[in-house]
Amino acid sequence: MTAIDPGALALPTSEARQHRVWRIVRLNLVNKWTVIWLPIVIMGFIWLVNWLIWWIIWAASAGPDRAKALEGTQWSGGAFYVFVYMLVIGIQVISATFPFALGYGTTRRDFSLGSGLTFLILSIGYALGFATLSAIEEWTNGWGLGGHLYTSVYFADQSFLGRFFIVLCGMLFFFAVGAFSATLFMRWRMNGILAAGAVLVLLLVGVVALVTLTDSWPAVGDWFASAGPLGLAAWLLVPTVLAALAGHVVLSRATPKS
Repeated sequence: MTAIDPGALALPTSEARQHRVWRIVRLNLVNKWTVIWLPIVIMGFIWLVNWLIWWIIWAASAGPDRAKALEGTQWSGGAFYVFVYMLVIGIQVISATFPFALGYGTTRRDFSLGSGLTFLILSIGYALGFATLSAIEEWTNGWGLGGHLYTSVYFADQSFLGRFFIVLCGMLFFFAVGAFSATLFMRWRMNGILAAGAVLVLLLVGVVALVTLTDSWPAVGDWFASAGPLGLAAWLLVPTVLAALAGHVVLSRATPKS
């Protein structure tokens, strides 16, 4: 009779699970150019284009006209594009690494936890960078020209920690939506994406109809005004968590297909 090694029957320890989860994080960050450096390059290019526009305004105007024109830059939405790219990264991480990780015996649970940790780490890093650039923008008076990119009206009245929190919530939201979209495609292909889009549109139309028929638009506007950027960012965590949980459930039954 062959002796049984007690160690072979031991349940996986929490340390072993942490190692497997961290291995997924490292796998997701293998392509550093796409995941880390390209968003920085995109944001740098957006800043350069905005700075050139500010310089043109500064050179072509003077006095009150210049101040008024540059004051209008506080409504710039240029920084929004980097958030959209986070959605793309969320899609790429799931679609590119899930089949590979599953082929090497990674459980779906460990992959979900590792991907979520990856998105959290990236969001914290980008939020810190964004908040730091906003502080530099204030210190240099809009990069010497009075412009607004990182201190646009959506962040202008916030402290360093306030801006960090707003950007962190925004990054996590787009990561979660991108990852959820990828899991839908992984599970049901394009039919899943179309069905989810149809449900979302119907829900939005229903909400608009409800608010309109009950004459609640003034109340909605008051709620947005009272919540402010910090409050809206905090509420954004609700759909973020829902998307993350839904993505985990869908991914638990997803099978990679060519």
